[in-house]
Amino acid sequence: MAESGPNDVSIVVPAWREERRIGRAVRELRALAATLPGLREIIVVVEPGGDGTAQAAREAAEGDPLVRVVENSEHRGKGSAVRTGMRLAAGGIVFFMDTDLSVPLAHVVPFVGHLVAHPETAAVIGNRRHPESVLTKRQHFLRERAGRFFNQAVRGLGLSVSKDTQCGFKAFRLAPAREIFSRARIDGFAFDAEILLLARQRGLRVDELPVEWVNDEETKFRPLVDGWRSFRDLLKIRRLVRRP
Repeated sequence: MAESGPNDVSIVVPAWREERRIGRAVRELRALAATLPGLREIIVVVEPGGDGTAQAAREAAEGDPLVRVVENSEHRGKGSAVRTGMRLAAGGIVFFMDTDLSVPLAHVVPFVGHLVAHPETAAVIGNRRHPESVLTKRQHFLRERAGRFFNQAVRGLGLSVSKDTQCGFKAFRLAPAREIFSRARIDGFAFDAEILLLARQRGLRVDELPVEWVNDEETKFRPLVDGWRSFRDLLKIRRLVRRP
């Protein structure tokens, strides 16, 4: 597929064991085309989980050429799925967002508008801790505490200055996205911290915007197990970036 214009949009949605939620996400994303004429493609990247996620996504697409369902050969993690989608995306602006659409799709248009108005900006990320953000439905206390601890660890290790690296709503210009994600190595939930660090190392400008957050209780993140793995990945990121 040939590359499109600088303001055309690709949306990448990683999905693992999302048979129940992926249909609604695909239908809402297809409806977004009515208010976002530049929407070029929706790429659903499915990691194998032994369920019908890929089939449910295709059924919700109803043959719409706007939707592309890609299946990774093995389950490696959210970071791996997002890298696959970013590698395939062709829009001049590339989003990735979570299947639960906890950040309402109404934010897509202002995020695109920000990139159009600020050509010096390489990426725009959602920040749930921005003073103007609205937490309509908060995360469970334990997960929220785990998220705060994780971001404190990210900042304490000098990996990012952002107070919210993990919000699953980020948009990149195509060229910086390809450069950053081609160098990323983290497969798990900590991949966000890695890509933001790679952007900063390259002197790329990353802006943070407020978002509305409507938490979905059906999360794949397990605070204890995945929290420990994510912290371990932070140490791995630190080692990787210190290599010559």
